[in-house]
Order: sequence, then C-alpha cells, then structure tokens
Amino acid sequence: MIFYRPRRNRKSQAIRDLVQENVLVSTDLIAPYFVKEGVRLQEKIEKFPNVYRFSIDLLVEEARELKTLGIPAMALFPVIAPSLKCETGKEALNPNGLIQQTISTVKGEVPDICLISDIALDPYTTAGHDGIVSDKGEILNDESVNQLVKMALTHAKAGIDIIAPSDMMDGRVKMIRQALDQSGYSHVGILSYAAKYASNFYGPFRDALGSVPSFGDKKGYQINPANRREALRELYLDEMEGADILMVKPALPYLDVIYAAKELSNLPIAAYQVSGEYSMIKGAAQNGWIDGEKVMMETLLSIKRAGADMIFTYAAKEVAETLMTL
Repeated sequence: MIFYRPRRNRKSQAIRDLVQENVLVSTDLIAPYFVKEGVRLQEKIEKFPNVYRFSIDLLVEEARELKTLGIPAMALFPVIAPSLKCETGKEALNPNGLIQQTISTVKGEVPDICLISDIALDPYTTAGHDGIVSDKGEILNDESVNQLVKMALTHAKAGIDIIAPSDMMDGRVKMIRQALDQSGYSHVGILSYAAKYASNFYGPFRDALGSVPSFGDKKGYQINPANRREALRELYLDEMEGADILMVKPALPYLDVIYAAKELSNLPIAAYQVSGEYSMIKGAAQNGWIDGEKVMMETLLSIKRAGADMIFTYAAKEVAETLMTL
C-alpha cells in the first residue's frame, strides 16, 4: 500500500493554488530603462528584442504606465554621447547631466514611482570600464570610489530614491553611505550590486549603453563565476558598510547564490535577469523553439523561489500585463 500520495495536492487547480509556495506579482518587478538625449525618441536596440532607448519625455510616459501595471520601480541607465566621454568620466558629476535631468523630471511628473539610479563610470569613460584607468591599464580603486561618491551626491540632489552602485570597487558602499548621510541625504537608499559576476550574459546591455570595454575585461573587479563563498563575503561586507538591499547579478545561472544570500542576510535580496538571459528567451521564442511567455514566467518564478524579493527584468511590463489576466 502507498502510504502517502503527493498527487492528492495536485489533483485540481484550486488545490494547486492553495498549496502553491511562491507567487509572482507585479510588485516584485523592477523595470530597467535606457535613457538618451532627444525628443520623442524611442530607439530600437539591435539584438535586444522589445527594448528601446528612450528620451526623457517618453520615459515619463513609461513611468506612468508602470504605475498602472502595478510595477513600483524603474532603474535608469544613461546612454552618454561619445563626445562627453573622457578618461575619468567627469560627465557623471554634471549636476545638469542626462541622468540628473531624468531623475528630477520623472520624479517631478510621477512622484510616487521609485527611481533607482546606476552608480558606475562605464557609461562615461572612453575605456568603458567601471572605474578610472591608470596609465598602466589598471583600474584605480580608491580614485574611482571618490568619483563615484561625487556622482552619487548629484543623483541624491536630483531626487533619487535609491542609489545602486554596480561598479564593484572595494569600499564604495561605505563611502557613499557616509557621504549621503553627511550631506543631508540619509533618506536615500543604497541597493548594492554586491554579488556581481564577471559574466558573459551582459552583451546586449553593453551594446545598448555603448559601454563595451575598449581593452581587456572586468575580471579584475567582478566575481569569478566559479566562486560562491567569495560572493557571500561581498554580500556580508556590503551589508556591514550600510547597504539597504543586496543584489545578485546575473540571476538564473546563480540561483544558488541568491538562495545563499537569502540565508545569509535579513536584508531584502534583489536579482537581475540580465540582458543575455532575457534575450535568450526572446530569441528562442522568435524561432518557435519555446513558448516565450510561459518560459519567461517560469524563469522569474524560479528566481523568486530561490529567494529574490525583487527582480530586475526587461520583461517587467509584459509580465505585469500577463499577471493581470491570470
């Protein structure tokens, strides 16, 4: 005789709903956006299906749409004109720069949307690296952190809700937190890209941003994909330095790290379904190899099941629309 039959809890949709352990909802989602100078600009990005570069005015409309879909936050990434790039990324400190204008405009028009801004130098430097490069081709940690702190303060002044350092320089969370507090911005949160791997899944994003490194790679400051304990050290350090939310990036290849992060910390855990993850699903769906909508939903649910409290995904809008029909 069979003592226990697990199928009893699967025999109807009603029972399956009752015993379901995790549910994906629109408030789990953060929508990343690329912003570019222009007016009424919606620029298609090659190899990045259904993702666009928007001008600020259209980004305001996107923010309003996100709110109607129940998506609470958007993450901003600036596409900087090549003429404004330099070795030290000084345009990042411009109080009237593209991202600073974007923050103030969107918050002015849609004040209840949560804005998350990227803190890194790669969109602003000619080298395309996340920090300042020395004459010997080395990424200078402390000099880069000083620049990142100044950059973060301009975002805070513009009205940002959450600052997200993605650069992976040592000590930057502590220095940014101290500077924010000392400058009267103790209310501004920090979402740290704590466990950011030197992944091969970032390609479409770098093309969209125009930040492909002009030499070498980012293995000298991003985490080796072979390592989990190293990621846990980074997560612990960033929590101790004052982060409010901890990020694991990419998501699907690192579900074990998301789970470990959730076990390690009581802080909220964010995960980023990066451009390569997203584009693989879209590409396979376009070729008829998979049901793109179902695979996207399953993938995001697996990321939440692993322990993510919030998920950055380029599919945020379409997923929220699907959730409204369920």
